[in-house]
Amino acid sequence: MVAVTGDLYDAVVLDMDGVITDTATVHAAAWKRTFDAFLAGWSSGYRATQEAFTDDDYLTYVDGKHRDDGVASFLASRGIDLPRGAVTDPPDRDSVWGVANRKNCDFQRTLRERGVQAFPTSVGFVRRLQAHGIGTAIVSASRNCRDVLAAAGIGDLFTVRVDGIVAEELSLRGKPAPDIFVEAARRLGAAPERAVVVEDAIAGVQAGKAGGFALVIGVDRTGHADELHLNGADVVVRDLGEVCVTGTPS
Repeated sequence: MVAVTGDLYDAVVLDMDGVITDTATVHAAAWKRTFDAFLAGWSSGYRATQEAFTDDDYLTYVDGKHRDDGVASFLASRGIDLPRGAVTDPPDRDSVWGVANRKNCDFQRTLRERGVQAFPTSVGFVRRLQAHGIGTAIVSASRNCRDVLAAAGIGDLFTVRVDGIVAEELSLRGKPAPDIFVEAARRLGAAPERAVVVEDAIAGVQAGKAGGFALVIGVDRTGHADELHLNGADVVVRDLGEVCVTGTPS
């Protein structure tokens, strides 16, 4: 069993989607609807057939990244070059940000209609860390982080949050750059070499490794443990209930 001990680590920085909240599948479905509709229109206009968006596309090009970076990365893989545009672009504009905002509208609609659940074992893991005096922070490339946590009923679980809004304010690079993890650790008063990253995305474990974090834990809920290992995870678990917390409780 993997152990996080207060003797070795001062802080744990956790990704939100797929680690704390069961939203990774919601994001993936929203991306598929958005990209498939876009590709169908693109194929029709240019008479060049484009294959539908796949699970592998999501894991390789989109998962864990800022929305605009994910759009640009995936479209580039299909040889499609759109103007970047601006974050204020309307969802019907054929720009990188227009497609990104199209997806966000889909995600927010699903969030309102269906709500979201937190993984009980993940919440329990965070509370055990806190009880042992180990700092905890939530990170997310999403600008919806606060709303998702509130919808899941855990809006007060983390006192430190570094999300897409903070990243924009501070000009932090998106994953696989380590910027948001390093900033979260800094806000907890912890150096990366005394901190842990918990991630379920390939770009996320790459970021943890690039940031020099002492331990990178991959969470595999979709059967891609090998990819997590290859891209920087020191250990991979299927659920955070498999990780024990040791040390002197606060």
